[in-house]
Amino acid sequence: MKPLPDAVKALIEAKTYANVATLMPDGSPHVTQTWVDHEGDLILINTFEGSQKHRNAVRSPKIALDICDPTSPYNMAVIRGRVKEVTFDGAEEHIDKMAKKYTGHDKYQMRRAGVRRVLIKIEASHVTAPFTDSPRWKAWKAQK
Repeated sequence: MKPLPDAVKALIEAKTYANVATLMPDGSPHVTQTWVDHEGDLILINTFEGSQKHRNAVRSPKIALDICDPTSPYNMAVIRGRVKEVTFDGAEEHIDKMAKKYTGHDKYQMRRAGVRRVLIKIEASHVTAPFTDSPRWKAWKAQK
């Protein structure tokens, strides 16, 4: 597992969204925009049981995502990796944490009876940190 640089963790901790790519049964990509979190160096995605993203993550561990700061398109990270774990443990509490971050509500407002939440835990194998954190960007900004 590749560690997440602090700049990537900061991007995840901000109110940013991830575009998550999983593989369909025929090998074609399935991309969805979603809330994102991390637990140390693991990336966390929360979805509902039976979603296409959930089914794909269970069937094939290959996964990729990008996270882009909506206020600065150059402040983005790209991560490729594998699904380390798919679990129900802590998923309901986690979606409430994400609701607080993204909507300001203490509880997830779209909860439906009989629908269980699932946490997808991802370990990175390749990380491209935000360009704004690179020596080239910093040198260019210093010239301005």
